[in-house]
Amino acid sequence: MSARLPAHLEASAIIRLAESQGGYATVLAKGERDAGTILIVTLCRGAGAVLYERMPGLDDSRSFVATKCENAENKREFSDYLDRRRQQDDDLWLIEVNIADPERFIANLPD
Repeated sequence: MSARLPAHLEASAIIRLAESQGGYATVLAKGERDAGTILIVTLCRGAGAVLYERMPGLDDSRSFVATKCENAENKREFSDYLDRRRQQDDDLWLIEVNIADPERFIANLPD
């Protein structure tokens, strides 16, 4: 079993990776400094929000998996969902990444 990177360092790494790939990232909510859960909202040119969360795999990895997509006809639903998640978990980090290829960006994040 590998040691987990503290949440604040992982959040910083995600932001720097986005910027190094010509994108933009910001922390929408700061959670617990060391053990907070990290959620990532990706956008492509400011549209098409997708929420990614770490999910355990059969091989003990913890990859980011898309768990919610924004409905273009009801964008408020996605925002409300994020608000509910933040209310349920005070330790939650919420990072928004606006990047040209969100799927590739997520795939390049370490487990």
